[in-house]
Amino acid sequence: MITAETYHVPVLLTESIDGLNIRPGGVYVDVTFGGGGHSLEILRRLDKGGHLYGFDQDADAEKNIVDDERFTFVRSNFRYLKNWMRYHGVDKIDGLLADLGVSSHHFDDAPRGFSFRFDAPLDMRMNKRAGMTAAEVLNTYPERQLADVFYFYGELKAARRLAAAVVKARTEQPLQTTGQLMELAEPMMSKSEKRGEKKDMAKLFQALRIEVNHEMDALREMLLAATELLAEGGRLSVITYHSLEDRIVKNVMKSGNVEGRLEQDFFGRVESPFRLVSNKVITPSKDEQESNPRSRSAKLRVAEKI
Repeated sequence: MITAETYHVPVLLTESIDGLNIRPGGVYVDVTFGGGGHSLEILRRLDKGGHLYGFDQDADAEKNIVDDERFTFVRSNFRYLKNWMRYHGVDKIDGLLADLGVSSHHFDDAPRGFSFRFDAPLDMRMNKRAGMTAAEVLNTYPERQLADVFYFYGELKAARRLAAAVVKARTEQPLQTTGQLMELAEPMMSKSEKRGEKKDMAKLFQALRIEVNHEMDALREMLLAATELLAEGGRLSVITYHSLEDRIVKNVMKSGNVEGRLEQDFFGRVESPFRLVSNKVITPSKDEQESNPRSRSAKLRVAEKI
């Protein structure tokens, strides 16, 4: 049986919830419910008048639903945040938390294909009920499109060579398992530094996962919706794990748009819907990094709606 404790250990738990500056009677959203660790801490700080909405598209997360009248579970991708809040009659929220990336549960669930530690089907879908699998991406995308996925989402130097190798290999036999992909990619992985090969393999799996789940598009849509939904003084608390998503979060918090395009008023003052709560990125303590390896690449950014 999956429990909140085994599903996922929450990263930067205290720091991210403190960042929300919770009003006991406020309305909050946890767009990455997962194991419910962050949600439980938010609920602990709410009184009877407060309410929390938890989003997750993964069916496994539903096993962790909190039995609390102050909690509403939304079985959906967080890119539809605005639509679901409208459905529930919510015009404004007081805070939103997002713990991006992949949970411990996904990496440890071998059949899902998220990790190169196991030989498993190339699936990688967060929502197992819909969408293309990683195998379908590898076996149907044109070479140029595959190269773009590997380069832009994995930042792999060998993106073009890898894409060419995939296209050649699939003419003989479709790629169906993580083992097949690793065997094909291994000669092109970096060996110039200690752990270089594993690092590049992780980037390859990251690139496929992002493409399969349309993570960057979903993140952009969610952040722009949050910008509209947050009430004055409301907080946006976001934990990122790689430079691609962190850049988008940073841009939105700085400028109100995903490009980071700064707009100025007549007097040259920067106009932004947010005020950074801290100019310094918050990272996990050494103790947390040692006890929870997933936290090592985590960055927390917090902003307040003006």
